[in-house]
Amino acid sequence: MGAMVRPPLTPEERLRGEQLGLVLRRARAERSIVEVAAAAGMSAETLRKIETGRIATPAFFTIAALADVLGISLDHLVTRSTPAAAP
Repeated sequence: MGAMVRPPLTPEERLRGEQLGLVLRRARAERSIVEVAAAAGMSAETLRKIETGRIATPAFFTIAALADVLGISLDHLVTRSTPAAAP
């Protein structure tokens, strides 16, 4: 059986991933990446990749866990991570 190949991200998905990372970094503020990642049940490297946009489309439950640990709502993440529509 062949390996599954993930389709490339669209520019919009990349931008949304970068925005999500920015929102998460700001919410984490002075807390260490290791502390937040451990509390959310993931590795620091995974959180680092999400924050830098290298994982642009993380799983829902990953984001839900981070939102819970950071004390922010999923609605806040969605509104802050969605690039403004072009006029």
